[in-house]
Amino acid sequence: MNQLSDRLNSLSPSATLAMSQKSNELKAQGVDVINLSVGEPDFNTPDHIKEAAKKAIDDNFSRYSPVPGYPALRNAIVEKLKKENGLEYTAAQISCANGAKQSVCNAVLVLVNPGDEVIVPAPYWVSYPEMVKLAEGTPVIIPAGIEQDFKITPAQLEAAITPKTKALILCSPSNPTGSVYTHEELAGLVAVLAKHPQVVVIADEIYEHINYIGKHQSIAQFPEMKERTVIVNGVSKAYAMTGWRIGFIAGPEWLVKACNKLQGQYTSGPCSVSQKAAEAAYTGSQAPVEEMRKAFERRRDLIVKLAKEVPGFEVNVPQGAFYLFPKCDSFFGKSDGERRITNSDDLAMYLLEVAHVACVGGTSFGAPECIRMSYATSDENIVEAIHRIKEALAKLK
Repeated sequence: MNQLSDRLNSLSPSATLAMSQKSNELKAQGVDVINLSVGEPDFNTPDHIKEAAKKAIDDNFSRYSPVPGYPALRNAIVEKLKKENGLEYTAAQISCANGAKQSVCNAVLVLVNPGDEVIVPAPYWVSYPEMVKLAEGTPVIIPAGIEQDFKITPAQLEAAITPKTKALILCSPSNPTGSVYTHEELAGLVAVLAKHPQVVVIADEIYEHINYIGKHQSIAQFPEMKERTVIVNGVSKAYAMTGWRIGFIAGPEWLVKACNKLQGQYTSGPCSVSQKAAEAAYTGSQAPVEEMRKAFERRRDLIVKLAKEVPGFEVNVPQGAFYLFPKCDSFFGKSDGERRITNSDDLAMYLLEVAHVACVGGTSFGAPECIRMSYATSDENIVEAIHRIKEALAKLK
């Protein structure tokens, strides 16, 4: 008997979580797997943040918090946005959630009606189109290949907008590509959006601090976009706090109030102790953030250098986040005598089974010609992983 809703049946499972689970299963069997599939820092949460959480427990922050989060945390986020981004918000324009993933989903669910279109540049994070489908909207995919550094052009955006367009989801720095939109590139998109005032931008900036080209640029900094932009951010990537589950939105008050109304009916406020930890993250020393960023940049340089030496890979230089997204379609149609590679998902499974390196095929990211590798791991693992990959791919004829 299958009584599941059409809503659920329309969704695809998360490919990133699925590959991580498969690699963990192999590890449990004693296989030495190098996991490049996980989208989280391999660092520990900084000590001053952990101390704040311990103090919160001792101070009995153990009861329900306000739905949008404690005022102290929201005020800390207001100060962060002012100091780091030059953006003026009030605490009433901030809503905290159980991770940036819920923050994105909240924004989609309060904006999108059945039949509304949401523009999603590809490659995209696997959950964006699924969230749009959950809201009974229609994802409109704009492909941007490696030849344009995986970034859409103003002309592509203009061509995708219709009277049904409700929103654009823009992720910079990007998961899965590491691409970063410059001020000039954002200005080009803004010039198009200015002609279509009905379009709201959901700006996923969770990788803001993992940036190798200087100051982060937000589309909300453009005066004509501030009241039409929902910034999504959080503590997971910059502060190595993925399991603490604190994200936030900053946006026009009418939209933030709508997200509070929605969240109040299905999760209420996020974890009280995690909020006090996040407050310490935003108000305390930022030195650990820069230390981690420098480590990621060094690893970026290492994996790019090594991947460019792999015959058959086409590699660009990501400018943020901690992912490499090589084009690998030169291997499609090849075989090692036992397995035939027909797409990037096949290739990712081949690399897991033969090289014992976990990557994620690009199909679920809207780029079936690529695979995603996370370099949020040690230098030694990166060197060994690319060595294994190179040897395994050499067997494909």
